[in-house]
Amino acid sequence: MKKYLITIDGGTTNTRAALWNEKKELQFAVKSEVGVKDTAQEGTNDRLKKAVKSMIEEVMQYGSITYDEVSSIYACGMLTSNLGIHEVPHLTAPAGLEDYAMGVKEVLIPEICPVPIGFIPGMKNLSEKICMDNLEMMDIMRGEETETVALMDLYPENEVLYVLPGSHTKFVSVNKEGKMTGCLTSMAGELISILTNYSILADAVKKQFASETYNREMLLAGGRKTWKTGLSRAAFLIRIVNQFITDDPEACASFLLGTVLAEDIRAVKSSGALTATKDMKVIIAGKEPLRSALKDLFLEDGTFKEVSIFNNEKNTLLSGYGMCVIAEKRSREIKL
Repeated sequence: MKKYLITIDGGTTNTRAALWNEKKELQFAVKSEVGVKDTAQEGTNDRLKKAVKSMIEEVMQYGSITYDEVSSIYACGMLTSNLGIHEVPHLTAPAGLEDYAMGVKEVLIPEICPVPIGFIPGMKNLSEKICMDNLEMMDIMRGEETETVALMDLYPENEVLYVLPGSHTKFVSVNKEGKMTGCLTSMAGELISILTNYSILADAVKKQFASETYNREMLLAGGRKTWKTGLSRAAFLIRIVNQFITDDPEACASFLLGTVLAEDIRAVKSSGALTATKDMKVIIAGKEPLRSALKDLFLEDGTFKEVSIFNNEKNTLLSGYGMCVIAEKRSREIKL
């Protein structure tokens, strides 16, 4: 009896494969430092295909299973882009679980495995031609849609703003019908890294990021300065803080964290890329200190009535779990 599902999530620099049982319980996961950047650099996706093949075989070997016991294989993220393995066009918002399930493209790629791979589409905000007039309303995601599906299944709520912080932070609005109505992307994590390591602020923070026990007072101070004067000015104030208030690198790093993340909250409130109303519940996933820092800043801003953190106590691999939910939905729909 076929009872295992394999998921593959591909990013720019890394790709992860995971083995799941029929109860959506993670059995084993592996990661390869191969991503679509290799395709871009080499002009071919051969390295990516070989990495995916190797990871599929590795998770199967761990589970001591054969392809006869694999019900399906699903892939998401940049694997579905033009630099991945098989390009799948984005769905257009609003899009929900059924849209993703029925939008899967199953493709047999013999050089990878003898089982068809179901490629899950990403999402874009607009279908019309993009111009300067509607540019700010446009956004795209590949991979985060599966994380959002996972959160919708694990933490179901009506009218939610899901927050997925990272190198590129995603904000995804979901309406009461369970449809993703839009997404907004920021470069928060990448910007923090650049300012921490390669700007004049590197000396103030000693090239260290804020820790999980960040200085909350300094975090909120940095956020308030951004909301008052803008990010560029607030960021420079870290140097002033360092020279005239405190030379503690943790305090300065916390101030820096607040300045950057506060700009994201301002974008969420002013952007037309998603539907964010004060009655929506904000649910923040991801790792520390980003998720707690974002919660503190959302509460300080006070626009949204309820803000909470998704505590991933079971260390659920959200993208893989979301693919399991989509696979389950697709199986049911096809049988109808």
